Amino acid sequence: MGETPALLERRSRARSQDPVSVPKPVDHEPDLVTVDTTWGELQPLQCAAGVVAVGELELIEHVRAGAALIDTRVPDSRNSVTIPGAVNIAHDEITDRRTELDESRVSVLFCNGPQCPQSPAAIRALLEIGYPACYLVYYRGGLHDWVTLAMPIEAVG
Repeated sequence: MGETPALLERRSRARSQDPVSVPKPVDHEPDLVTVDTTWGELQPLQCAAGVVAVGELELIEHVRAGAALIDTRVPDSRNSVTIPGAVNIAHDEITDRRTELDESRVSVLFCNGPQCPQSPAAIRALLEIGYPACYLVYYRGGLHDWVTLAMPIEAVG
């Protein structure tokens, strides 16, 4: 295996401003958002053995079937929005708050998107303390993909 060819490497961050992890609406353009392309570090699609990764349509199916939707972002990285119906249990509190997860139903965990390590970290932490992988689902797209696909969001305090 050698080095990755240069044209397949992710571009380095050129902006000096603080990174923005959630796409922002463009003023007076209801169907447009701006995306900060180089924040974070790309996460693998499969974040842990036995944990299914899903897209938007599968997330919706899981929620309709009774799954819990868990926003694992720390409050400072939430940009005041989340996916409707999500409960916030920050990744760094997930093991301490394990009792808030119902092991008899699936929990779909998400964070800021493919560049965000918060959900993968939460999932791995839960697995390390014996939480069953079959009840965990990873929505890798997170708020980044959710917003760019014009899916509904709700304000959080």
